Amino acid sequence: MRLIRFPLALAFLLTTVMSPIAVNAEVTQTTQKIAARAPFLWENATVYFLLTDRFYNADSTPHLAYGRQRDAAPLRGYLGGNLAGITAKIKQGYFDKLGVNALWITPPVEQIHGSTNEGSGKSYGFHGYWAADFTQVDANLGSAADLHELVDTAHAHGLRVLLDVVMNHVGPATNIDASWPTNWVRTEPVCTYKDIPSTVSCALVKGLPDIRTESNEDVDLPPSLVNKWKAEGRYEKEMQELDAFFKRTGYPRAPRYYLMKWHADWVTKYGFDGFRADTVKHVEPEVWKELKQVASDAFEDWKREHKAQKLGDEPFYMTAEVYGYTLDQGLDFVMDGGSKINFYDHGFNSLINFGFKSDAKRDPEGLFSHYSNQLNGVLRNYSTLNYVSSHDDLQPFDLDRQKVLEAGTKLLLSPGAAQIYYGDETARDINVRVAEGDAKLRSMMNWDELQNHTYRGGVAITEVLAHWRKLGMFRHDHVAVGAGVHQKLSDYPYIFKRTFHRYGLTDQVLVAMDLPTSQFNTISVQGVFEDGQQLRDYYSGHVATVVNGKVNFHSKFAMALIALEQQK
Repeated sequence: MRLIRFPLALAFLLTTVMSPIAVNAEVTQTTQKIAARAPFLWENATVYFLLTDRFYNADSTPHLAYGRQRDAAPLRGYLGGNLAGITAKIKQGYFDKLGVNALWITPPVEQIHGSTNEGSGKSYGFHGYWAADFTQVDANLGSAADLHELVDTAHAHGLRVLLDVVMNHVGPATNIDASWPTNWVRTEPVCTYKDIPSTVSCALVKGLPDIRTESNEDVDLPPSLVNKWKAEGRYEKEMQELDAFFKRTGYPRAPRYYLMKWHADWVTKYGFDGFRADTVKHVEPEVWKELKQVASDAFEDWKREHKAQKLGDEPFYMTAEVYGYTLDQGLDFVMDGGSKINFYDHGFNSLINFGFKSDAKRDPEGLFSHYSNQLNGVLRNYSTLNYVSSHDDLQPFDLDRQKVLEAGTKLLLSPGAAQIYYGDETARDINVRVAEGDAKLRSMMNWDELQNHTYRGGVAITEVLAHWRKLGMFRHDHVAVGAGVHQKLSDYPYIFKRTFHRYGLTDQVLVAMDLPTSQFNTISVQGVFEDGQQLRDYYSGHVATVVNGKVNFHSKFAMALIALEQQK
C-alpha cells in the first residue's frame, strides 16, 4: 500500500494487539503511539455491533438496578452484560484480532425502570431503545466512569465508537414510569404506513410515545425529569447547560432540540466518533441534518480539547437505519406511499443495507461486481453498511447458522462497509427456540461455546472465528477490499482484484477462491503485482516472492488473500 499524502478523510490505526492499559494519562500515551500502518476509511470500515447487556459481564455477578425484577419473558430482561465487559474485551485484544476498526454500542442512556408487554411477553429496556433520561448512563450497564474508560480504551486501540441514538420515541409508561407530557409526545395514531404522515407523525406501536419532532413550540421539561434531577442534586447544572445551549443556538425550546443537545452531550463528554441513528424514516428528514450539525460542532470541540486522544481529522460520521433501504435504491429511498427521500442528503454518510442478507445468496462474482458497480457509480462518495444478521431482522442470511464460513466470506469481502453483529464470528445462536420475536436474535455472547470448542453448522466455532479473523485483518489492512473497484480475473479458480485510487492513496489486493486443497497452489498475479515483489497471503499467513508473474505460498487452503507485504 502506498501513501502519497495524508488527506483529512484518513486516520491511521494500530493493527497489532495491545496489552491492557489504564485510562487517562496512559491512554493518551498509547494513542500517541498508534502506528501509521493501515489507513482508515468509513467506506471500508468493519463495524462491530453489540447489545451491551448481551456481550460480556466483567463483574461476573449480574445485578438489577432501579428495582427491576427477574420476571421477564425469555431473553427480554437484563442478563448482566455491561460497559466494563466491552472494555475488558478491548483490552484483551478481541477486536484487534478480528480486524474491527469501529464499535457500535446500543444506547447506554437510562431506560424505563419498569416493564411492558408489546405482545411477545414482559420486556425491560435492556436493548437501550426505551429511554427515560437521555442524560444519564443506565446503572444496569455501569457508570459514567465506565463509559469514559470504554471510549478512551477503544480509541487507544484504534477503534472508533458509534453511539446509537433515538430521536423518534421515548420509553413507554409503566406502573412505575410516568408518561411524558402531551406537548412532548403522542401515543396516537398508531402508524399505518400508507404515506409519509402515517409513517412519521404516529406511534410505531401501541403505547410507544412518539416524540413531536415536527413541533417548534416551546415546552418545559417533563415534570418527571425535573423531580428526578432535583432528587439527584443536578437540576441547576442541567438547567444552566440547557439555557446556554438555547441561547447559543437560538433554537426554540422544542422537543427535538432538547434531544439534539442531550445526544450531542455524549459526544462532548465522551468523544463518540459518530452516531447510528435509529428509526430514521419515522422522523422528518430535515431533523437529521440539524442533528448532524449540532453533533459535528460537539465533535470538533471535543477534538480541540483532546488532541492526543483523537484518531484523525475526519468529520463526524452518521449512519442510518432506514428500514427497508437496499443498495439497489441508490440515493433515493422509496417511502411508504411512493414518495422518495434522499437521506444521504440529510446528514448521513451511509445507510444500513437491508438488502445484503438477500443479495448474499447470489454467487460471489454476481454479488461483488454488482456492489462494486453501484458503490463506484451512483453511490460514489457515500456508502452502505452491509450485514448478514442483526438485532431485529428475523430473516437473516443464515438463521440456523449452517453457512457460517460462507457468511463471513461474503460479508467481509463485499464492497461497502461491513457490520458484524456480535457472535456472527462465533456462530452464536440467533434462533433461540424458547424466546419469541426479536428476542430470539439476542442471546448472550457464546464465550462458553468458544472455550468448549462447540460445533455449529458442521464446523468448530474456533475454526469459524479463525476464518473471520483472517478475512477481518485483510480488510482492516487494505482499504481496497471494501472501498476499491472490483474486477474478475479468472472463473476457475475464481480470482479477482480490487484497486483503490482516491484521496491520494493507492492500494490493491488479489483474492483467489475455490483453490484445490490437495496441492500447493501456484496463483497468477500478472498485471497486479510485479516480479520480485514480496506478497503476503493473509489466509495462510505465508509470504512468497513473485516469479514469472506467479506466486506459490505453499498453502493448501482453498482461499488466498493476497497483498503486498508491508515494510516494517
